[in-house]
Amino acid sequence: MLTLSDGVEVGCRALLIATGIAFRKLDVPGLDRLSGAGVYYYAPMSEAFSYRDGNIYIVGGANSAGQAAMYFSRFARQVTMLVRGNSLSDTMSQYLENQIAATKNIEVKLNSSVIAVEGTDHCERITIQNNKTCSTEAVPASALLIYAGAVPRTDWLAGIVERDAQGYLISGQHLMLEGKRPTGWSVDRDPFYLETSVPGIFVAGDVRHRSAKGVTSGVGEGAMAVKLVHQYLGLL
Repeated sequence: MLTLSDGVEVGCRALLIATGIAFRKLDVPGLDRLSGAGVYYYAPMSEAFSYRDGNIYIVGGANSAGQAAMYFSRFARQVTMLVRGNSLSDTMSQYLENQIAATKNIEVKLNSSVIAVEGTDHCERITIQNNKTCSTEAVPASALLIYAGAVPRTDWLAGIVERDAQGYLISGQHLMLEGKRPTGWSVDRDPFYLETSVPGIFVAGDVRHRSAKGVTSGVGEGAMAVKLVHQYLGLL
C-alpha cells in the first residue's frame, strides 16, 4: 500500500522509485535571484559555450566540481575553484587533483566561501571570504557554478527500505553481505539488480546507491527497472 501526500492510498504489487536528488542550496545573498542567470547548481556542460573567455568560479572540492573545472577550463579564460577545506586530497580522486594542478587556467582557493552574489540581471560579481582570516574580496565573475553536494529524496522510506549513510537506496548486489541476503528478505531468491531490500520495490536513477548519476544513466536504469518489474510480477 502506497500513501500519497494528499492522503490517497494506492495498492500495488510492485513499486519503482525514481525520486531523484535535491541539490544542497547555499544561503548566500543574491544567489537565488540570479539562479539560472549565471548562477547554476550542477551546470549542464552546454553552458560552457556561453562563457567562452569568461571568469568562472566553481564552489566545491569533490570529483563533480573537479570534472566541471576541467571541462569549463577548455572554454573559459580562467576557472577558480573555491574549496572550504584545507586541501583537495580529502574529497577528490588523486588523478583529478593532478589534472587540475597541471591545468594553467585553473586556480584553487582553499578555505574559501562565497558570501554574496551581485548583478543586475546576470551574475557580474561575487564576494569571497577566507574562512581562516575572515578577510573578503569582491571579484568579477561571469558565472558561479555550485557543486555543494546533493540529498536523495528518501526520508519517506526511512525504516522501510535499506538506505546507505547518505540516504541513497541500496539495491541488488550491494544488499548482499558476505553472500547473505538482506535482513527480512522474504523470498527464496537473491534481489534483482535494481531491487531494494523489500521484494517488489525497485529503484532507478540518481536516488540509487552508487548510481552513475545523470540523465542518460537514469533513463537507462529506468528502462531496465521496468523490465525487472515485469520479471518480478511474472513470478507472483
